[in-house]
Amino acid sequence: MARRPSSSRKPAARRSEAAPGPRIDLYQRITDTIIAQLEQGRVPWVQPWGDLPGAAAVGMPRNAQTARAYSGINVMLLWSSGMAAGYPTQRWLTFRQALALGGCVRRGEKGTPVVYANRFTPEQERDRASRAGEEARAIAFLKQYTVFNCAQCDGLPEDLYVPPPPPREDLIEPRFRALMEGTGLTIHLGGQRAFYRPADDVIVLPPPQSFFEPVNFHRTAAHEMSHATGAAHRLARDFTGRFGSEGYAREELVAEISAAFVCASLGIVPTVRHADYIANWLEVLRSDPRAIVQAAGLASRSADWLLGHLPADLAPDGAGGQGEEDGAEDAAATIEREAA
Repeated sequence: MARRPSSSRKPAARRSEAAPGPRIDLYQRITDTIIAQLEQGRVPWVQPWGDLPGAAAVGMPRNAQTARAYSGINVMLLWSSGMAAGYPTQRWLTFRQALALGGCVRRGEKGTPVVYANRFTPEQERDRASRAGEEARAIAFLKQYTVFNCAQCDGLPEDLYVPPPPPREDLIEPRFRALMEGTGLTIHLGGQRAFYRPADDVIVLPPPQSFFEPVNFHRTAAHEMSHATGAAHRLARDFTGRFGSEGYAREELVAEISAAFVCASLGIVPTVRHADYIANWLEVLRSDPRAIVQAAGLASRSADWLLGHLPADLAPDGAGGQGEEDGAEDAAATIEREAA
């Protein structure tokens, strides 16, 4: 047998060295999608709930096998995909999870890409750390996998196809009142403006009766309470940006997304509180492909902090956590603290 001619190509790099190669592509792909939606006047964390016949009720997307809620950027990716297709539930599965439940993904169905964070340590970093007697630093990067809505599957348990009942409107106000009280945040009612004042850690809100619809008081409160989670003794976000600065726009982005997650978790249709900041958000996203993933991750931590103060008997079913394939850590919940 003739010997193959020797190749002039260099040997393939080790997997650990090649691992971060596609990460920028994923950040950029997600960012390009969000930018395109914002440019079209659609805010991806505030979707047109109920516009399509049979569309799912307002709520957070969940893994159908574990019942755990997805978080961060995956919420927006799944909301967008689910609403575009008009799926009646927000339950999602990987291909393997569908098989494990006795069903299968229907032939020809297209899945929805979601992401999670993984880490790798470059060979050079291991060598450097070994010489210096230090611990090697791992680098976080995004990995992608695919999920399918239960409506794209056959043979699953019947209860997974049944849309959940719409949120009880009579529970919205007591839940939100319990949320406001349970957080221990200092909230003053009065005046015409809503804002959070970091200097003395105080939220100021117009009284509920000043809103045309009571639900708008809850939406506004959720936004300002989301700002308050960033205080140094809570989640310690950066409040140094002045009005109109990039830092200010980033914090507003976090509060907008956090408020949307809180509202959706409590059965309140989210809205955009500061649509006039869209141009600022676009500027941030165009300059930093990681910004939207980082903001969504911080927003999930903010929403989890707030919702974690609800009494157990009023907390949304299955609140907290995320249903990731093989238990992998969700990118949106970690990438903001791992990103280099």
